[in-house]
Amino acid sequence: MLLRSLGAGADAAEAVEIGGVRLTRGDLLGGATAVAERIVGAQRVAVLATPAASTVLAVVGCLIAGVTAVPVPPDSGPAERRHILADSGAQAWLGPAPDDAGLPGIPVRRHARSWHSFPEPDSAATALIMYTSGTTGAPKGVMVSRRAIAAGLDAVADAWAWTSADTLVHGLPLFHLHGLVLGVLGPLRQGSALIHTGRPTPEAYAAAPGTLYFGVPTVWSRVVENGTAAAELKSARLLVSGSAPLPAPVFDKLAALTGHAPVERYGMTETGITLSARAAGERRPGWVGSPLLGVQTRLRDDDGADVPADGVGIGGLQVRGPMLFDGYLGRPEATAASWTGDGWFTTGDVAVADADGFHRIVGRASVDLIKTGGFRVGAGEVETALLGHPAVAEAAVVGVADDDLGQRIVAHVVLRDTATAQQLIDHVAADLSIHKRPREIRIVDTLPRNAMGKVQKKLLS
Repeated sequence: MLLRSLGAGADAAEAVEIGGVRLTRGDLLGGATAVAERIVGAQRVAVLATPAASTVLAVVGCLIAGVTAVPVPPDSGPAERRHILADSGAQAWLGPAPDDAGLPGIPVRRHARSWHSFPEPDSAATALIMYTSGTTGAPKGVMVSRRAIAAGLDAVADAWAWTSADTLVHGLPLFHLHGLVLGVLGPLRQGSALIHTGRPTPEAYAAAPGTLYFGVPTVWSRVVENGTAAAELKSARLLVSGSAPLPAPVFDKLAALTGHAPVERYGMTETGITLSARAAGERRPGWVGSPLLGVQTRLRDDDGADVPADGVGIGGLQVRGPMLFDGYLGRPEATAASWTGDGWFTTGDVAVADADGFHRIVGRASVDLIKTGGFRVGAGEVETALLGHPAVAEAAVVGVADDDLGQRIVAHVVLRDTATAQQLIDHVAADLSIHKRPREIRIVDTLPRNAMGKVQKKLLS
């Protein structure tokens, strides 16, 4: 059973707190089953994924009924919503809908209850269609099976020693892997309670009595700037960071203020979580750990040859494992192009691996691997060096076309104190090899980020 905790234990046990609403296991099972009765026989329904009890009931109702849920970002614009609805073939909105709904609506009534028994759907059935960010064109629908979700959640539970005794706290959006699959379906599989804080503020995290906390680097950066909030997390068991690289200075500050070195992990919508540090294991700043249960990885160079696991060589990261997706909806060419002939998924990220199986993600091959003057430079390494300067609050490094170097290293920097461009360039040159220094520093007020806190480097020229 995918959400096995709903069929076991005391019905009065608290399962989810979200948007000021508390749902026991009995509330959730009865309410979601009432949803399932209203949609049984449908193929796909859209869910406006607001941080609300209605979203949780809608998605769980879909899983009970064996109907594919299509989470839609609540801040998506009309054009993006129209694309998602048309591309997915969603037949209705389940729960609240935007003003320009475009489809009939099926209400989700929080106090409705049903105890009808539904057979467990086929494990190969598509549970979710989640849409990519669309950085290289229109967003693609990622088809994720029930089997893949179960395998992925069991693998992270093994790595993080996640049990029913935990209480998970996070305030992440519910339309993607991190917030919805790990952050909602994870607790419902493991039997742990969930407190969703609405927004992931330091104050909200500090006020929530949890043992396991999920955050993206932007969240943890704000936590370490709030000493009072950070101190409240000392009683936690595990702090987990993902969805973007955690700057090494933030890692160090978080460890110093809370007593917990954060667990970093790596995953994609298409792959689930495939790499992670362990609850009972080494945690290194800037490294995302080793392959999870059932996962294999390899690095390949531009010619398709193996890159040795020596902690230095950079290569394209390829993975395989039971938590990977089934393909892009309606896009057989894109699906085929993302897999190698011998069955490995090409992530599009470049990484380094060492002899112990630890991986460091350099970044996206398209924007984070800079080829300058005959050298291959990872943007993340330069960003980490810049963040080590006391005047630098944020940094994003890109490669810009250059007639002489091929690409020159350009850093976009948000300052918290006064510093000159030359001082920052000299700082990197003293910390790293001289060829890794930025050739240009651009001081900016903010960096463009998406809903998950990832810097949108394609907007930086």
